[in-house]
Amino acid sequence: MSAPERIPPRSVTSVDLLTEGELTVRGRIREASNAALFCTVAYEGREASCVYKPVAGERPLWDFPDGTLAQREVAAFEVSEASGWGLVPPTVLRDGPYGEGMVQLWIDVTAEAELLALVDGEEPEPGWKAIGFAEVGEGQTALLVHADDERLRRLAVLDAVINNADRKGGHLLPTEGGRLYGIDHGVTFNVENKLRTLLWGWAGEPLTAEAVEVLGSLREALKEGGALAVRLAALITAAEVAATRARVDALLASGRHPEPSGEWPAIPWPPV
Repeated sequence: MSAPERIPPRSVTSVDLLTEGELTVRGRIREASNAALFCTVAYEGREASCVYKPVAGERPLWDFPDGTLAQREVAAFEVSEASGWGLVPPTVLRDGPYGEGMVQLWIDVTAEAELLALVDGEEPEPGWKAIGFAEVGEGQTALLVHADDERLRRLAVLDAVINNADRKGGHLLPTEGGRLYGIDHGVTFNVENKLRTLLWGWAGEPLTAEAVEVLGSLREALKEGGALAVRLAALITAAEVAATRARVDALLASGRHPEPSGEWPAIPWPPV
């Protein structure tokens, strides 16, 4: 099967294509914990690859209402777009062959320098940030680190805003041209603090001036009647929108990256 034409991520054309195009299932992504289908979508002579996650294929979770993960994925895209960072691939909620679900543009990953690594010693080398120690077998441990990369730092801020409970290494997609995307945002926007991530390297450090500016813009957009607040209200509950607003306010008040709360496992398992 020849590769379909690639549509540039984040463009209006991509959203229109995902929303209006004819969705054809090509196979199943077996590594996914919920039903995730590899598809093509075609519209007005254009075609692209995408992922379709039907609501009917979601596994129940004890701490998230049933049948809401697809909406949370779309809500994460909305916040990403409002930030201006474009960290989440174009994502829409629509009907498909197996009912309503999330449809997200497929992102081709390119090989580049590692973003995560296990290293010897107790301190990271320059250019790396420590996450914590991990068991590597036979009673041995190694230091888990991530790159001191501005793209990851932006993603860490976005995760704090959307309260991402599952930021794993496999959810980081570097692309040709130096872009970085984050995927799998179904367990987000809980009203309780659920932040669980591999991107703790900046915990407690001051936010960048860029992050403060972005958070300020998000605060305006999340005000009652604000553009982002209205879009989120169609996807998550009023309490979850209010909690998102409160997280943005708290980040701006502290001026720092959040630290693990101690009330919830800080690092997802498995980490990759």
